[in-house]
Amino acid sequence: MYRIGESFDIHRLVEGRRLLLGGVEIPSSKGEEAHSDGDVLLHAVTEALLGALGKGDLGTHFPSSDPHYKNIDSVLLLKTVWSMMHAAKLEIEHLDTTIFLEQPHLGSYKLQIKSKLAKLLAVEETRVNIKAATMEGLGPIGEGQAVAARCVVLLASQEKTAR
Repeated sequence: MYRIGESFDIHRLVEGRRLLLGGVEIPSSKGEEAHSDGDVLLHAVTEALLGALGKGDLGTHFPSSDPHYKNIDSVLLLKTVWSMMHAAKLEIEHLDTTIFLEQPHLGSYKLQIKSKLAKLLAVEETRVNIKAATMEGLGPIGEGQAVAARCVVLLASQEKTAR
């Protein structure tokens, strides 16, 4: 059995916040504005997992109206959903992501983000792919006002992928 999940997340960039991508802090004068810590990549990954599980979206499970989630570490949200995936006897076959950010360029951070994300998801790094793209100066991302991430994940039953 296979299941596919997809998600896209975008956050405004503001002064005075950390820029977090996949649990890695990226040196920048701006970071994500959000109710949580704003890690746009972890949000996209977490929501893609929820989609593959048929369990709704981030807002359903972690509503921004709940003060409990104010400034929460997005790693905790991911771990909660990862536990749901594990309980359903599913595992990640492959996860593919794209981060959309004009500045700073992420080339030198992609391997660090990949390693951190693979560790958080308890999978081999070969099952995780991190891409980065600019918007060539177009729109809010291209103008440096926002950062976004997209994720597609393929889950497989643990019995099928047992190695």
